[in-house]
Amino acid sequence: MSAGGDISDSISNFFAIRLIHWQRQHGRHHLPWQNTRDAYRVWLSEIMLQQTQVGTVIPYYRRFLQCFPDMQSLASASLDEVMAQWSGLGYYSRARNLHKAAQRIMSEHGGTFPEQVEVIRQLPGVGRSTAAAIGVFAFGKRAAILDGNVKRIFSRCFGIEGYPGEKHVETQLWQIAEALLPKRDESPIERDIEDYTQALMDLGATICTRAHPRCGSCPLRPECIAFRDNCVGSLPTPRPRKILPEREAALLLVVAQGKILLEKRPSAGIWGALWSLPEMQVNENVIEYCMQLGINVRLISRMEVFAHTFTHFKLWIYPLILQVISRSPGHLSPEALSQPGNQWVWMMPEDALKAAIPSPVRKVLLQYTSQTEPLEILAMADN
Repeated sequence: MSAGGDISDSISNFFAIRLIHWQRQHGRHHLPWQNTRDAYRVWLSEIMLQQTQVGTVIPYYRRFLQCFPDMQSLASASLDEVMAQWSGLGYYSRARNLHKAAQRIMSEHGGTFPEQVEVIRQLPGVGRSTAAAIGVFAFGKRAAILDGNVKRIFSRCFGIEGYPGEKHVETQLWQIAEALLPKRDESPIERDIEDYTQALMDLGATICTRAHPRCGSCPLRPECIAFRDNCVGSLPTPRPRKILPEREAALLLVVAQGKILLEKRPSAGIWGALWSLPEMQVNENVIEYCMQLGINVRLISRMEVFAHTFTHFKLWIYPLILQVISRSPGHLSPEALSQPGNQWVWMMPEDALKAAIPSPVRKVLLQYTSQTEPLEILAMADN
């Protein structure tokens, strides 16, 4: 194997067969989405596994299937119901796209998941690698994957320098991925494409890991350029470092008769379509802000400030506990909020924890419900 991805057919077949044999002996075989050709289950798992580790995904995957066991149940559910089951898994655009894709499959494909990889790729939230994985595991298609784990394997094995997120590096890695696919007429192993694809996933997740790779157990060690040149730790080339910008926001835990106020976030943007605590700038006057909402409040306490890191910035969150003294007959009255489609709701904290809320809001609510003293103070004040 030579650096730069010049792969001969003999090397390609040798590479694939070695990986397939390794996977059958040492790979993962009992994940809840394995051993099935159910395209719905395969698709769901691949979407959940985008940028999320297997151990985190498994309980969400099982709960999601209990609520939405098939395409029709997912497509007919409300977005609120879908987001509630996704709450805490992060990267919420995946859930919104999953819901859109289910509805499109019902309306455009008669409820049958499309088999062609290029058609799968046109579904919302499905990229080139995800479409290939679905095609492989659900339909036995011979398609190449290139997720983060596979990029790491190829970068090390073939000595590919440069950050894999850069276009020219990614193009080179895709060329390698396509060249290494086991050839149908040369591979003597049944279900070779499924086992080969799973082997790449398993090797990257358990052996060729980002930190502390287990090179002694790797079936590719004899051909690995990074191992030969003692540069495993420096490949793949890390993302160019840049300082994340920091922002601040106050989250308002507004309490009235034991219930808290939640606001539906816009579909686009951060925490899109999730229920969240009202948010304002840290330097704003919280009393005046709430008066604009039609509620008169007093500040009970300030909770511990904490940071939540997004992909492109870090958000410092300042949670405030506020007690409602009075409410105008405006849009935040319980009567007004009983109207369907309203973007505000009063909810008991324990019910809010079951709703579609982002992780930082869940953290605030858990901290609030674990502190009995503020709850007692508010209960006495409401009486």
